[in-house]
Amino acid sequence: MKPVIAITIGDFNGIGPEIALKAAVHPSVRKICSPLLVGPLNVFEHAAKKFKIKVKLRKAIFPVPQNTETYILDVGDGIWADVQPGAITKGAGKSAGAAIERSVDLCTRGEAKAMVTAPVSKEALRLAGYDFPGQTEMIALLSRSKRVAMMLVSETMRVGLVTIHIPLRDVSENLNKDKIVEKADIVHESLVNNYRIKKPKIAVLGLNPHAGENGLIGIEEKEVIAPAVEESRKSGMMIDGPFAADAFFGKKAFKDYDAVLAMYHDQGLIPLKMSSFETGVNFSAGLKIIRTSPDHGTAFDIAGKGKADISSMLEAVRLAVTFSAAAKK
Repeated sequence: MKPVIAITIGDFNGIGPEIALKAAVHPSVRKICSPLLVGPLNVFEHAAKKFKIKVKLRKAIFPVPQNTETYILDVGDGIWADVQPGAITKGAGKSAGAAIERSVDLCTRGEAKAMVTAPVSKEALRLAGYDFPGQTEMIALLSRSKRVAMMLVSETMRVGLVTIHIPLRDVSENLNKDKIVEKADIVHESLVNNYRIKKPKIAVLGLNPHAGENGLIGIEEKEVIAPAVEESRKSGMMIDGPFAADAFFGKKAFKDYDAVLAMYHDQGLIPLKMSSFETGVNFSAGLKIIRTSPDHGTAFDIAGKGKADISSMLEAVRLAVTFSAAAKK
């Protein structure tokens, strides 16, 4: 039987409904899984009509039938679904948050093998009472996962992050040896369990320009990052660094490693998105459940125009299916 993959609606004022629905009916998706859309039924019906998507929408029943119809777990009861493309609204945040909650529940109960989340607006989520830095942190809490590392993956590279959605000025004080060791361990574990790489190699980036120039441009490399790398190496991990980030990516040194561990969000994601913006995937490594997501945001500027590229969403579904199959072994 094909695995059931829950696909959340994301922010319905962005491109979430469009890419979720288009992915769910795409032949490449139907071939490998049974997609289950999670969100307000009336919003998906609105999207299908607006974007002229030929689809039979049915309210979900469990177990999800293995047929040609598209099933939706409706979270619309009591949710005001006034679609306003490009706007940040409490209703959109409430809908997105409810879809995440229901999808996590499906995965923890085994009714879905993985979840794929469409992009959300953090501001809209907070208006609705979901006070999280991002979906990764929210899903970790809901799934009772004690450890998680945000990874962005593509055909060219895999990048894990030590810090995620915090201001740049706060990065240094949020770095410590134990945290770096933990994130390196989660990334290593993911490479072994999800990607089936027996002896993965990980590269660790420095924080400062030129990796601190031996303490002349910053002390984090000497006092925090290098000791973390050494501790990870002693545990048996094949890990190197800290590397100067600009030279590392400029020389394409990432080709020599199975994953890269970056100290902060943009340090790792800018080079990945420059090479694979349309097909990159966000993966939450270390969770008790499998969760992937496209590597882009809500794209409010093109919401409702039918112009959204679904390539990253298709890759997110494919990766979720691949990981769910690996989990059986």
